[in-house]
This record gives sequence, C-alpha cells and structure tokens, in this order.
Amino acid sequence: MELRYGINPGQDASAVPVVAGEWPMRVVHGEPSFINLLDALNSWQLVREASQSLGKPAAASFKHVSPAGAAVAGPVDEVAAGLYGVDSGSVGELTSAYLRARDADPKSSYGDFAAVSHPVDGELAEVLGGLVCDGIIAPGYEPGTVERLGRKKKGRFLVIEADQEYVPPREEAREVYGVRLTQERSQLPQLVANQMSQGAVHDLQLGMAVSRFTQSNSVCYVRGGMTIGIGAGQQSRVDCTRLAGAKADIWWLRRHPAIRGLVFRDDLKRQERINWQIRWCEGDLTTQEIERLKLDLVEPPQEVERAEWLQKLDDVAFVSDGALPFRDNVDHAQRHGVRYIAEPGGSIRSDEVAQACAEYGITLTHTTGRLFHH
Repeated sequence: MELRYGINPGQDASAVPVVAGEWPMRVVHGEPSFINLLDALNSWQLVREASQSLGKPAAASFKHVSPAGAAVAGPVDEVAAGLYGVDSGSVGELTSAYLRARDADPKSSYGDFAAVSHPVDGELAEVLGGLVCDGIIAPGYEPGTVERLGRKKKGRFLVIEADQEYVPPREEAREVYGVRLTQERSQLPQLVANQMSQGAVHDLQLGMAVSRFTQSNSVCYVRGGMTIGIGAGQQSRVDCTRLAGAKADIWWLRRHPAIRGLVFRDDLKRQERINWQIRWCEGDLTTQEIERLKLDLVEPPQEVERAEWLQKLDDVAFVSDGALPFRDNVDHAQRHGVRYIAEPGGSIRSDEVAQACAEYGITLTHTTGRLFHH
C-alpha cells in the first residue's frame, strides 16, 4: 500500500502486511499517511481491549500516536451535550463513548483520529460530520455512513475498517537506523484487585488499556468510565502525573457554574469557544482578550472559590504504566480527587508509595506487569 506520505510531507512511505495478504484492516475511503496508520492501529487495539474488558462500546480520540481521551459508553453530562449539540437523554451508546472520550481534552482532540469498538451508526456519523476530525477506524459501517463521512475534509476524510478476527503475530519488529529490533508481543497484564467497588475496578481496567497504548512514560486519571487527564511521553513520571492532573482539573473546572455561564460572540466556532473556555479556566485571559471576545461579564472563579470547587472532584482512579519511583506521584495525584491507584510496584521505594496512599486514604493495587509503549 502506497501511503500519502511518511511522518512528514516529502517522505515517501508504504505499508505491507507482515504476512502476505493478511491485513488487520482495510482502507474504505481516503489515503492514509504514515501517522494515520500508527494512530489507527494503536487506537483500534485500545478500544478493542477496553470493550472486551468492560463489556461496553469503547471509543478513543488519538493525536500523535497517543490518546487525548478514551471512554466507554455512559452518561453524557450537560456540559458535553451542550458543547456537541446532542440530547444527553437520548444519545446512543457508541456516540456517548466517543463524545466522552473527546471531552476529556477537547483542545487536544482538535483534528483527532477516532476509534470505536463497534460499527459506526448514522448518529455517530452525523456527529462526526460536524467535528474537526481526520479519520476513523471501526469494525464496520452501517449503510450510508461511509458516504456521509467521505464528504468530510473535501473528500479527504479517512475511513478504515478493522478486521475483528485478525490475530497478530507473536513477534513484532521495528527497523531503526539500519538495525532491526524484534520482540515478543506484550500481553495485557491483569489487575490485582483489592476490595473495591466494581466502578473503581472498571475505571482502573480502562486506565490500563489506555496506558498500554500511550507513549511512555504515561499515567491517566479515570472517572466514571472516561479518562479526564492523560499524560504521555514525559521523561519524568512525576511530570507526567502533574501534567495529567492539570488536565483533570481543567475538565472539572469546565463544570463550574461560572465557566458554564460564559456567553461568547455568535460568530465564534466550537473549537474557538473550547480554547477560550479552557483559557478562562486557567485564569490567564487578559482584559484586552475579554473585550475582544465580547464575553458577558461573568466573574471567573476566585482563588478560594476555585480551590473549593476542585476539592469536590472525587472518586478518581489513577493508573501508571510503570512503577511509581517516589511518593511524590501520590502527593500530586491526591490533589485531583484520586481514591484508587494501580501500578506495577517493585520500585525500591514501594513501601513509601504504599505509606503515602495509606496517609491519604487511597486504595493501592498492583498490575501484574509493566505497560510501557514506545
């Protein structure tokens, strides 16, 4: 298969199946690039594993080979429903999974690659038609949906169909600078669950599936079957924890009455409203920007009010793809409502990590293996 280009325009690229004639997917519409296929193949594995583990439709919003968000089907709250123009009471399961995934970090999901675990229906195709999205991978498409999606991006929208029956080879290889690296394909580790609610276990399982296909180091915060903060590709794990925690805070602050009460100029598009809304949450909009946007004079949350609101974020699960090396990860995670942590354990300071969890009343459990992904 000739690709549109490689990682960057100007680089020729192609793709071939490892076993001749055995493709894990097929291109239904459009021309994929090198990164498109990386996003498609990684995101499909994530949603497939999440759906199989939790028994619900799953979705992911991918950017640059890591998820900006992931979720299983569930309630779409009024904030997300209003943002995407759907009825929270009647939205279908598959659409709910994708909207919940995209709402985790809607600024980063601009121009994403979508993945869903079940065949695309008319409702999801209609919703995607109004979003800035580059492509989708799914195990099938209901009649008329490919034609609807194919009109996006002046006909350049990428539609890929995954083969649900495909079994990948035991070994995988990569070539870097004249060297071929081969390794055994990793298996999904298990969660060594302590006494926790089913909801907490499911959130940790979702977090494991997300971490397994996120560039390491990675951590993720999960609440109610959806990610609310993902940190990827940081050299320091605690930096990853802080980055993802800041995203979780923004997700929660977007639910604050003052943020929900913002009224923007009529000519501002959805993504512009999202970006300015997040800036408002971050508290760094200048007077000139406020005047230019013609925002209604809604006072942003003051520091005390902001802190009080953030303290209401609770029942959050936290998954780390590798062992927590210091207790500082726990110290930061607990600031974002974390009540459950899953990590492989085995660091020389694991006792300190366990002690920190005990101090904060956090339930600590372990996975049976590391989840690194590169």
